[in-house]
Amino acid sequence: MQTQFTDAARERPAIREADRILRTCVHCGFCNATCPTYQLLGDERDGPRGRIYLIKELLESDAGDDQVTRETQLHLDRCLTCRNCETTCPSGVEYHKLLDIGRAEVDRRVGRTPRERALRLGLRKALAEPRRFQALLALGQTFRPLAPAALRDKIPPRPAPRRARPAPERHARQMLILEGCVQPGLAPNTNDATARVLDRLGIGVRAARDAGCCGAIDFHLNAQEAGRARMRANIDAWWPLIEEGAEAIVQTASGCGAFVKEYGEMLADDPAYADKARRVSELAKDLVEILREEDLEALAGSTSANDAQRLAFHCPCTLQHAQKLGGAVEGVLTRLGFDLAPVRDAHLCCGSAGTYSVTQPVLSRQLRDAKLDALEAGQPDTIVTANIGCQSHLGGAGRTPVRHWIELVDERLAAPQA
Repeated sequence: MQTQFTDAARERPAIREADRILRTCVHCGFCNATCPTYQLLGDERDGPRGRIYLIKELLESDAGDDQVTRETQLHLDRCLTCRNCETTCPSGVEYHKLLDIGRAEVDRRVGRTPRERALRLGLRKALAEPRRFQALLALGQTFRPLAPAALRDKIPPRPAPRRARPAPERHARQMLILEGCVQPGLAPNTNDATARVLDRLGIGVRAARDAGCCGAIDFHLNAQEAGRARMRANIDAWWPLIEEGAEAIVQTASGCGAFVKEYGEMLADDPAYADKARRVSELAKDLVEILREEDLEALAGSTSANDAQRLAFHCPCTLQHAQKLGGAVEGVLTRLGFDLAPVRDAHLCCGSAGTYSVTQPVLSRQLRDAKLDALEAGQPDTIVTANIGCQSHLGGAGRTPVRHWIELVDERLAAPQA
């Protein structure tokens, strides 16, 4: 794709990066074939190719018609950032980076309505601080019957009582774990189960007390500097433990994992953090990357042989498209003896996409219902996934139970032997 940026414009790092990405696009349109919003809406501007053209026109113009620019904002807002298009693209277009640049520029030019600003600020303040989120969640669970229908399915029931984590100090191998921001309130047993399973493999797991939200919520709501501030805070929290020999930073939420793996790129121009951020990204591992390298056959030998529970695995976009780990969890579950139902159109997004289910509720609900139809076609007893956002979104429909896959592994290992 040819671009028309001036030499002066190319002096700006964002324009220079956008120019590089745009020139890799051959506008073939293969991306549209796997784009969830293009499939729903059938509008070229709601597919990756059309959005790329909109961003190109936006960045090449010094100032534009406000109405046209607001339409561009609408079509960029509708993008899930699922990165399915990147998996499909034969030219390797880094679409998500271009999208971040385009969203920042369109918001700079036209801003947001007061309602949009309030919603986005509220999401950032409510979701990214674990203690605040847990307090709001407890309040919502108490008054759930009185909540509006649109909000009620976003308030899950209280989680099952937690079981203790093993003491990590008894193992020579040590790993860090990111507790996350919403997961400790919505599904605290996920990380507890992870610690117990890794303990069986001779790995101690501990959390850095001052590590918090990975920064994705702020960053993807176009508060990019606030997101970078959270990245730096996490690096500061992890660094002493990395220096002590932690061999990995385990992520049980694939959305967080995909984001932490990009710390090195996003802080590459920060002289104080560039090297540390690159090292953190190297150490960041999704849980499945740890387990698939271990002696799972030893774990499989200790599982209950008469557990006939049938599972359907929903592979989050952040796992299969961002981290390129499609099929990895299914492989681990199969090695451990689980019965997996086939899932059609497994590449398509469930509609959660971070805060998308709040900012684009109609599209999100349509995608959720289609995904559940596909997952339930094999008549599973339970749907399992690898990301807390997908888990909450799919579970909110009140259909088949949805859980994190590591919880099922932990429960099977703890079950009485046949």
